[in-house]
Amino acid sequence: MATNEASRVEFDSTIGVDVKGETWSCVEIPDSVVLFGTGRSVRVDALIDGVALENVGAMPTGANGHMVSVSAKVRKALGKDVGDDVHVVIVKRA
Repeated sequence: MATNEASRVEFDSTIGVDVKGETWSCVEIPDSVVLFGTGRSVRVDALIDGVALENVGAMPTGANGHMVSVSAKVRKALGKDVGDDVHVVIVKRA
């Protein structure tokens, strides 16, 4: 994973983002519009509780933020599900 500190954020989050009344299995990235400089989708590397996700899309939440999907395969590898807490590292790809 890249180490450009200007485009890196580390935080704790709960799996599950409310999108138009539905809970999606994603983690929301705090202050992401400032971090990425845009409200559009961007490519990132993510580390969620030690499970690496390379070159994934950080999608707009519709509420001036971004989120990264946590697929069923990743949740199984983590032993976690929607509503569980995780530690996340996000790095914007160059």
